[in-house]
Amino acid sequence: MTSHVPNEARVIPLRPRAQRPEAAPAAPPAAPERRRPAAREPLWRDLVGDVLRRERLAQERTLKEVAETARISMPYLSEVERGRKEASSEVLAAAAGALGLGLGDLLARAQGELVRLATRYAGPGRGPSGARYDGMCLAA
Repeated sequence: MTSHVPNEARVIPLRPRAQRPEAAPAAPPAAPERRRPAAREPLWRDLVGDVLRRERLAQERTLKEVAETARISMPYLSEVERGRKEASSEVLAAAAGALGLGLGDLLARAQGELVRLATRYAGPGRGPSGARYDGMCLAA
């Protein structure tokens, strides 16, 4: 004889069932903490662009003059200065050269700016180590 077992599937809930409070008044939702949004560390492309723009303006040269000397399109150089494009080392060297700087000079100035700004963005446990940097320190 055959025993007949009902064909029932076992259901496993993915989340526990919510328990309903028994006539307990609902507490008002807690107000979210008003915190300042976390400051964002500066991007390398922003720092390099700022250095290029400051140097160009200090020399009282137009974007067009520098772009022509560097053989870079003027819109692209503008995007690099505003930190909107991540320029290649060849483009950065050409722009720096057009301003009378070497690529090392450009990167050293950007690194100095990064060190200066890093103290603003240092979170808990991320402050300056107190170590002195005599060379360039580039981190990805």
